[in-house]
Amino acid sequence: MANSFINASLPDTSDRMLFAVPKKGRLYDQCLGLLSSIGIEFNRKPRHDIALVTNMPIALVFLPAADIATYVAKGNIDIGITGLDIIRESQTENDVAELLRLGFGKCKLQVQAPLGHPVVSAEDLVGKRIVTSFINLTKQRFAELEGVDPEKIRTQVRFVSGSVEAACGLGLADGIVDLVESGDTMRAAGLHAIDTILDTESVLITNQHPRFPKLAETIKKRVEGILTARQYVLCQYNIDRKSLEMACRITPGRQAPTVTPLEQNGWVAVSVMVEKKLVGDKMDALSDIGATDILVLNIANARA
Repeated sequence: MANSFINASLPDTSDRMLFAVPKKGRLYDQCLGLLSSIGIEFNRKPRHDIALVTNMPIALVFLPAADIATYVAKGNIDIGITGLDIIRESQTENDVAELLRLGFGKCKLQVQAPLGHPVVSAEDLVGKRIVTSFINLTKQRFAELEGVDPEKIRTQVRFVSGSVEAACGLGLADGIVDLVESGDTMRAAGLHAIDTILDTESVLITNQHPRFPKLAETIKKRVEGILTARQYVLCQYNIDRKSLEMACRITPGRQAPTVTPLEQNGWVAVSVMVEKKLVGDKMDALSDIGATDILVLNIANARA
């Protein structure tokens, strides 16, 4: 079943793991960067949505992000990257296995209403007109507010595929539900957030019965290594052994610091991973207890 939707005129992929990535949109460039970082090499021909990986038994399949969760759930695709919002909207969360949250493509699925109107919460829109491209999640949210089954809600939920933010200004809706990153587009349309349905980001998923479980695990480990490298730096410094215990409390590392004796009597060199967002404070604290030659190095890749 895995290759049933692939045209027979395209390359044979029967012995390859099918890896779906978004073919365009907000996740596309970041997915390509991730593929490059984990060592996946391929050449995609113009207008072709399948590319054979040259250094691994993988075929990349470029699909609309909205379709990836469904293809993975049905077994047409072995592994894929899509948004958590797509998984929930397509109601496939029980049919796919979430391997990793990827940390990019972060945004919020929010209920938005016009500024200056007497609407301050999602409850104020119950029974009103809502426009969205997330029909299922919207109905679920308003069903919670109304205390009924999603198919029995009084709120009128209408589907549109694009430019959702224009619906209120055109008189088509009293409120909308859409993905929001910075909020600039919504503010420009005269809207503001009154409820958050879901915090979403990109997710690496596989189906419940993968054909290539070992290869899927290899991809997962490689991605984990890149995510770790993006989150941490390597901090190295010298410290008097008398202050080592205090230094290790400041920089405990992911497991434990590496400590190496120096030629200078009573001193040691410490090498330890530190979260990037904390590195400034950690360097200040180390300097305060007498650490010297404090260096911070970027990590290109890592493996637990």
